[in-house]
Amino acid sequence: MSPTTTAVDDDLWSAVGDPTRRRMLDLLLGDGGGTATTLSGRLPVTRQAVAKHLGVLDRAGLVHATPAGRERRYEVDEAQLARAVAQLSSVGAAWDARLQRIRRIAEAIQRAERQTGESAED
Repeated sequence: MSPTTTAVDDDLWSAVGDPTRRRMLDLLLGDGGGTATTLSGRLPVTRQAVAKHLGVLDRAGLVHATPAGRERRYEVDEAQLARAVAQLSSVGAAWDARLQRIRRIAEAIQRAERQTGESAED
């Protein structure tokens, strides 16, 4: 993986790691887009905070803005969102596999300890 891809991935993970930004993505997807003002009316944060969160989402490529009068209208980039979901799924699957290996090792250790305990009693 190139350093540029890593930086993009870090931005993407950072962007979707925040619960307010995830809620914003949900609202934008559900409404087909929105402005900082419309989003701030539906979130427990100020318009300025919403604008900062939208900036993070924009830098990660998860939303794109178009001028709408005096404001900017944001829409979700569904291709980039799909990429984020695919990455999350991939990491989740890798961790599931790691945890299964740890579980098998722990079970093998327990079996060996039981067998050793049974042999010592004989």
